[in-house]
Amino acid sequence: MRSLHASAKVDGRNLILPIDEYPMLGDRIVSNRGLDIAPREYDGHFVEEHVERSNALHSRRQSGETYLCGPLARFSLQGDRLSPLAREAAREAGLEQSCRNPFQSIVVRSVEIVHACEEALRIVDAYEEPDAPAVAVEPVAGIGYGVSEAPRGLLYHRYELADDGTILDAKIVPPTSQNQLAIEDDLRDVVGRHVTLADDELRDLCEQTIRNYDPCISCATHFLTLEVERA
Repeated sequence: MRSLHASAKVDGRNLILPIDEYPMLGDRIVSNRGLDIAPREYDGHFVEEHVERSNALHSRRQSGETYLCGPLARFSLQGDRLSPLAREAAREAGLEQSCRNPFQSIVVRSVEIVHACEEALRIVDAYEEPDAPAVAVEPVAGIGYGVSEAPRGLLYHRYELADDGTILDAKIVPPTSQNQLAIEDDLRDVVGRHVTLADDELRDLCEQTIRNYDPCISCATHFLTLEVERA
């Protein structure tokens, strides 16, 4: 499956996603700020770094810019490539052509599930049994690269192999790492706008903000420790 990646600008950040079909697999990473690279060029344009306040790696552009990937990106730039039933579900859910409200990300994800189910049924209906269950491959030395869209956003892989197929080096950059700076930026904004809330209410709102980007860490954010110092 071939697809290009593109990005839209939302609140000054980049949304990275494919453009010739609804995002699944890709062979280019393209941004609205002139980026157009093959997966093998990823490390030359993006960097992961440790920050003192966190154990999680933080990704940014080599230029220092923060960027954003995920369901809002996919829907905003490729909503017209959803299946007809999924597009109907989006309309019934009240989604506009471009959705940039992070608190509606779960709605967009639900629409994507409709699309995924239809795509799964299409693949099953079109299935033809192959001559063999697998293709034999002789190992060779080399480096392989790949990008795809996980539910949370862009996922990057790089593997270096020895002559016998042994993995010498591997790098996987999940979308959570790529969105980490955007999550923190939004948390600062949310706290600044709602600092007058009671601590429990503010904690709940912060947890919701994190889950907008990464519902996979819902349990973790239920244990969010919030310390508020009001002047």
